[in-house]
Amino acid sequence: MTKLSDRKDLHIGSKFIIKEELVKHGIAALPIIIVLLASLIIGLRVPNFLTARNVINILEQSSAIGLMAIGLSFVFIVGGMDISIAANMGLSGIVGAVLMRIGLPPALACVVMILAGTLIGMINGFAVAYLGMIPFVVTLSMMYVAAGASVYLTEATSISGLPEIFVNTIMMRIWKIPLPVIVVVIFSITATKFMRSSYLGRWVYAVGTNIKAAEIAGIPVRGVKFWAYALAGSFAGLTAILNTARLASASATMGTSVIVLDVASSAVVGGVSMYGGVGTPLGAVIGALLITLISNSMNMIGVSYYLTLVVKGFVIIAFIGFDYWIRRGNE
Repeated sequence: MTKLSDRKDLHIGSKFIIKEELVKHGIAALPIIIVLLASLIIGLRVPNFLTARNVINILEQSSAIGLMAIGLSFVFIVGGMDISIAANMGLSGIVGAVLMRIGLPPALACVVMILAGTLIGMINGFAVAYLGMIPFVVTLSMMYVAAGASVYLTEATSISGLPEIFVNTIMMRIWKIPLPVIVVVIFSITATKFMRSSYLGRWVYAVGTNIKAAEIAGIPVRGVKFWAYALAGSFAGLTAILNTARLASASATMGTSVIVLDVASSAVVGGVSMYGGVGTPLGAVIGALLITLISNSMNMIGVSYYLTLVVKGFVIIAFIGFDYWIRRGNE
C-alpha cells in the first residue's frame, strides 16, 4: 500500500493528470473569457451597464452566491451533491439574528452562524460518507428540515432590528469596495491554493476522480467526503453573515430553492464538474460573477424574472453538456 507521506503519486493515473491540465489551461480559463465577452457585449447594448456604480453593484450581488459556490465546489469536486446549502445559509442566518435580538454580541453571533452551518454540513457528510446514503436524498431532506426550521423559528416573519455595529461593520467599504467583495476574493484565492497545495485538497481531487484508486492509494475516502460537506456548511454559515448584514434582517426566504440554482450554476459555469475531480473554488466565484451578470443585465433590459430563470437553466445545461463532452473526449 502506498504510504500517505508519499504524495507524488496522488495524481492517480493518466486520466487525472489530463483533467488537471484541462483545469489549468482550458476549463479554468473559459469562464474568465465568457465574463469579459459578456461584459463587453452587454455594455455596448445596455446603457449605464459598465458604470462604476453598476460594476460595484454586480460584484456585491455576486459575493453571497460566490461564497456559497466556493463551498459547493468542494462537494462537487469530491463527487458529491449538496442542494441544502441555501437552506443551510438561511437557517444559520436566522439563528444568528435571533441570538443578536436577545442580546448576544454580534461577534459571537457570527461565530454561531458559522458553527451552525458547519454542523449541518457535518450531518450531511456523516450521512453520505459513513452511512452510505445517496447525496441527493440526504441533502434534499436536509433542505426541507432547514427550510421548515427557518419558518418555525421566524413564524414566517422577518427578524429585523439587528445591531447597527453588525450591519455597518460587515457592509463597510474599503477604498469604495464593499467588504463582502474583498472577503470573497480572499477566500476564493486561499481556497484554490489550499485545494492545489494541501494534502486534503489533493485527496478531494483524487476521490472525485477515481474513488477506487484513491482507496488503493491509502486515502481516507470517508473522511475526505465528510470534510468536504463540512466545509460547504462552513461557507453557508459565512454567507449567512453577509446576507443577514446586507438585508439588516433574516427571514425564511433567504434560503429559497431558487438560490440553489444560482449557486450550482455558478460552480458549473466556473468549470467545476458535477461528475467530480475537476474545478477550482476561484472558477466557481468567476461563474457566480457571470450568473450575476446575466441577472443584472436582463433586469436592466426589462426581461421578466421568470424568463431569466429559463436562461439560467439553459446556461447550466449547456455547461454540463460541455463538461460531459470534455470527459468523453478524454476517456
